[in-house]
Order: sequence, then C-alpha cells, then structure tokens
Amino acid sequence: MTEKEKIKIIVKALDDKNAKEIRVIKVADLTTVTDYFVIASGTSTTQVKALSDEAEFKMKEAGEKPFGIEGYTSAGWILLDYGSIVVNVFHEKEREFYSLERLWQDGEEIDKSEFLEGEEI
Repeated sequence: MTEKEKIKIIVKALDDKNAKEIRVIKVADLTTVTDYFVIASGTSTTQVKALSDEAEFKMKEAGEKPFGIEGYTSAGWILLDYGSIVVNVFHEKEREFYSLERLWQDGEEIDKSEFLEGEEI
C-alpha cells in the first residue's frame, strides 16, 4: 500500500468522525523522523479518542498496525506512528499550544481534498 493510500484511509476516517482542521504536511525533505504528518483536532477528549480509534481501526482493516501509540490515556494529544506517516490528533487547546503547523511550516501542505475525492468536505 502506498503512502498516499494510507493517508487517504486516515484522512477519510478522521473526516467521518468530524475532525476539525485536518491537515496533511509532507516533511520528508526536512526530517528523517517521518515523511508525512497528518494533524487533526477534536473538541473534547472523548472526540480525540474517537478520532484516533477510528483512524487506527480503519488502518488495521487495511492491514496496517501502528508502530506505537502515545498519549491515549490523557487524550490531549494522541500520536499514531505508522513510520512514514505520523498521525497527531489534538484537543483544540493542545493543538494551539504545540502549534505543529508552525513548527513544520517549511513542509509542503497537501490539500486534504486530494484524499477525499468524491466526498463532501
């Protein structure tokens, strides 16, 4: 499965659960940690958990398991590590505080609609 196919599964899963401000940032040229960040937020810890659960569930259905999951207990910032793709699901307050988009502003932002073709955005 290609990275773009994986990102499509993740973005669709987050969108289906009404994630706020889904962003995909290509950082392959800036770091060796990962190639893409998928960033989204929820309005409550319950929604943050639901978003990460759905992304993880849909990826498992596609045969992909995360290398690691961090932050699930506190649900302020949950990270799902798929190697070349790192999914960051934030509570709105934590997203504003950590501001990953600002930290990785030199990355290439990819329009999420590319992954939601045929879907309402």
